[in-house]
Amino acid sequence: MKVVIAIDSFKGSISSIDGSRAISEGIREVDPDAEIVMLPLADGGEGTVDAVVQATGGQVIEKEVTGPLHNRVQAKYGVTEDGKTAIIEVAQACGLPLVPDYEKNPLKTTTYGVGELILDAIEKGCRHFVIGLGGSATNDAGVGMLQALGVQFLDQNGEEVELGGQALGKIESIESNNIDSRVDDCVFQVACDVNNPLYGENGAAYIFGPQKGATENQVVALDKGLKHFADVVKRDLNMDIYSKPGSGAAGGLGAAFSGFLKGELESGIHLTLDLIKMEEYLEGCDLVITGEGMLDGQTSMGKVPVGVAKIAQKHNVPVVALAGGINQENFQLNELGISGCFSVVQAPMSLKEAMKRDVTYKNLKFTTRQVIQTIRHFVQK
Repeated sequence: MKVVIAIDSFKGSISSIDGSRAISEGIREVDPDAEIVMLPLADGGEGTVDAVVQATGGQVIEKEVTGPLHNRVQAKYGVTEDGKTAIIEVAQACGLPLVPDYEKNPLKTTTYGVGELILDAIEKGCRHFVIGLGGSATNDAGVGMLQALGVQFLDQNGEEVELGGQALGKIESIESNNIDSRVDDCVFQVACDVNNPLYGENGAAYIFGPQKGATENQVVALDKGLKHFADVVKRDLNMDIYSKPGSGAAGGLGAAFSGFLKGELESGIHLTLDLIKMEEYLEGCDLVITGEGMLDGQTSMGKVPVGVAKIAQKHNVPVVALAGGINQENFQLNELGISGCFSVVQAPMSLKEAMKRDVTYKNLKFTTRQVIQTIRHFVQK
């Protein structure tokens, strides 16, 4: 029996790598001779670097960069085994976890460190980039990242503007001739699963600003700055960075990548599955086990389990999904290619208890054993 394990992390509980190990142990208890392929996954957000490095046999690089509060932070990114592709989670350099609650302020936070990670990967020979947007503490439209790459954003006095979202409204001209020449040789594929424009009532500031610490007045100021910045870019560079779906992702980093760096904004899980060559592992496969912390309406909107199921469906491979919880309201996952969904929680317990890493590990292992035991029973009959 060949089983491919392709799960996302159970957020706040267990990583996709450790969850895959638990599932593997559950399979082995029933079928010691099973061929097991573990492909820990992520949808472009947290855990993408570790998942892709694990699946491709690459390596993790650590680099000290400028953090969101302009201090130095230790960040990491991945490089595939051939040394040509870098996998970067922007949250490593400008993520919300790097900012204490009392210091959250997207007027001040910067994406400068993302540019530093890109430059470090370029120095190491990478020319293909997979960028995971999500979890940023910023709203600077990627200006900080572009400054690190050599683009100059000047105020009315011809001086370089400061870092952070507060600078957007002060930009009066843009000098892009000094951007690192090697960037022209790079290809950027950007994992982006939101369609928000750069500014406006559905834009970066109004939709995502509050969770990054912006007050009502700051949201208004940030949105005004984003619009001003887009207008200057249109005037000076004849580039529309506003209307493309996803330009408002990660505080406007979507606009910076798609506009200045000619990046393609793509579904995070589809990009990850292509990168790890998921289809190749389905050859001769009897079962795929996928899962995430909660199976609900969000799952059907392009999360890991449905992305995995769509590929498995092409190869007529059944898919079982495991989760901490399952929301039955408007349940559509069976129609989307998942053969069966199972909660791993085996007894009444608090959410806090259920999310403990050791409890989840044990529950994943036990539930997997029951699933495989059932399948073996019917196959042997």
